[in-house]
Amino acid sequence: MAAMRLFLCEKPSQAKDIAKVLGATRRGDGCWLGSNLTVTWCIGHLLETAPPDAYDPRYKRWVLSDLPIIPERWKMLVKPKTAGQFKAVKRLLGEADELVIATDADREGEMIARELVEHCRYRGPIQRLWLSALDDASIRKALAALKPGAETFSLYHSALGRSRADWLIGMNMSRLFTLLGQQSGYQGVLPVGRVQTPTLRLVVDRDRSITAFVPLPYWAIEVPLLADGTAFSAQWRAAVDEQGRCLDQAQAQAAATAMGNAASARVMKLHTERMREVPPLPFDLGTLQEVCSKKLGLGAQETLDIAQALYETHKLITYPRSDCGYLPLSQHAEAPAILAALGQADSALAGLREHLQAQRRSRAWNDSKVSAHHGIIPTAAAQNLQRLDGKPRAVYSLIRARYLAQFLPNHEYDRTQADFDCAGQALRAVGKVIVESGWRRALPEALTPAKGREAPPAQALPALREGQDCSVTGVTLKDLWTQPPKPFTEGDLIKAMKNVAKLVDDPRLKQKLKDTTGIGTEATRAGIIQGLLDRGYLLKQGKALAATPAACSLIDAVPRAIADPGTTAIWEQALDMVQSGEMSLDEFVAKQSAWMSKQVQRCAGLRLTISGPASPAAAAPWKGKRKPGKRKAAVSKRGGPPAPGHAGKA
Repeated sequence: MAAMRLFLCEKPSQAKDIAKVLGATRRGDGCWLGSNLTVTWCIGHLLETAPPDAYDPRYKRWVLSDLPIIPERWKMLVKPKTAGQFKAVKRLLGEADELVIATDADREGEMIARELVEHCRYRGPIQRLWLSALDDASIRKALAALKPGAETFSLYHSALGRSRADWLIGMNMSRLFTLLGQQSGYQGVLPVGRVQTPTLRLVVDRDRSITAFVPLPYWAIEVPLLADGTAFSAQWRAAVDEQGRCLDQAQAQAAATAMGNAASARVMKLHTERMREVPPLPFDLGTLQEVCSKKLGLGAQETLDIAQALYETHKLITYPRSDCGYLPLSQHAEAPAILAALGQADSALAGLREHLQAQRRSRAWNDSKVSAHHGIIPTAAAQNLQRLDGKPRAVYSLIRARYLAQFLPNHEYDRTQADFDCAGQALRAVGKVIVESGWRRALPEALTPAKGREAPPAQALPALREGQDCSVTGVTLKDLWTQPPKPFTEGDLIKAMKNVAKLVDDPRLKQKLKDTTGIGTEATRAGIIQGLLDRGYLLKQGKALAATPAACSLIDAVPRAIADPGTTAIWEQALDMVQSGEMSLDEFVAKQSAWMSKQVQRCAGLRLTISGPASPAAAAPWKGKRKPGKRKAAVSKRGGPPAPGHAGKA
């Protein structure tokens, strides 16, 4: 009897795509059937970590004296909603002679499959299908290059470590602070999470800096000049504070009067420099969410949902949950086919054809920089483009533009800086002349006619020479106020979560953190922010995010280390060590458990004061009290102590 090969996918749609390529066209019970092969699917996680009462029924009641709850042997339970599909997968694993894991090619995808393998006690050989796109050509290419199962096994332990760390903190600290809140009269649940609480702290700190911000007046002077019939503008240069602003009104007034009485300004120094800008890298998910928030006003979860549909449903882009913007050198060979497909699918790209060079290799192609996934790029299945409009079309256009940019020249311009003397006062004019548009030709705004108001173009200076006198045609003294940093948008918050090492001041912690360390992952950050919105800890005011009073109270109450983004980033580094084999899963979980026990002991006697409800409906009256345009802040850069047991190894 021929051996049965089982392909285990993450979702039904993914299974259908792979089954079609494999010729498995007969529908079975929870699967697709082919010749000596079967394709089945999960529906996300079919198993879940057991709740505390699965270990002991007494944990159904929340009691302080029961904390901390630390399982000796971890249990997984079948999710009731998808129990039917679990039954089908379990049966097929029992019948399979060999298994190909075909779940998403990431940490979570590995766990979705491996937890089933372990729970169902499958002991046969395992291979890994590593897919970066779901169009037919990409599936065939990946099927021809299956990886040994052992090559990706450490991803499973990393995901399992993340899951257990989340359980330990979520179950213990949420119970602890909810019970402490009840003692002070607060009746709601106070959820605390390994990633959500430090993320909330970022917003709370920003909001508090906004409230504490005191604006300062300063003065600037603009001087319109005329040379050989060409008008341009110069700025007064007064370096009084560290940002070059004049905080002395009398000084500014005297300078404005002196220049207003002058007939001309003399060119003292000229310098022209050719500037070259290389194309930006293809998108990783975090950068895509950041740009879509800024340019399209999309939320982080909305961007992820659109990107997932572009990948899964339309087959127009590669795997979207990538943390890397670089591309493997092997992918460069596919460029001519992808560029041809893009050009055929959209006539708006016709003007680009003469500038695109498929053989051009930008800095994006770099094997040493590619992680588990490469940058998000278009596939050759561009014929489906006509089915897109609205937001999906806009997101796709941004992804496509970043890819096209890799095959266009650098953007080049001449920057001229002219320094003047006017009645003893220093002026400076800066001019810009574009020499080569280069990759900027591919940007969506360059391909579509402008609507509404456009940003004013940079000024071009006339041909000046040192010693030349230019006519002064007016002087404008401007009364200005220092402006605070803006409140977080979802895109800004994603960026802060990615680059949290930059926000940490604690020198011990900063030393341990890699510059690239973030909190959460590309796949989870949007869900974390959405969870904080759903629970009423964050509110949206237009694009801006604001923390509710309950959020501020919670951040004040929880231990500094639990709310500190730097501590969470240290844990993420430890998970990377589990993935690389430098730390075992058991060691990671043991250190988390010991650290959690200390936190419970420290906090059990706290007295809390919680302000206001955490529900969105109850918090709504507060929403209108602060206008987004009036809110002022600076990012908090305080860092908490490193998590014991992790900092020394990370």
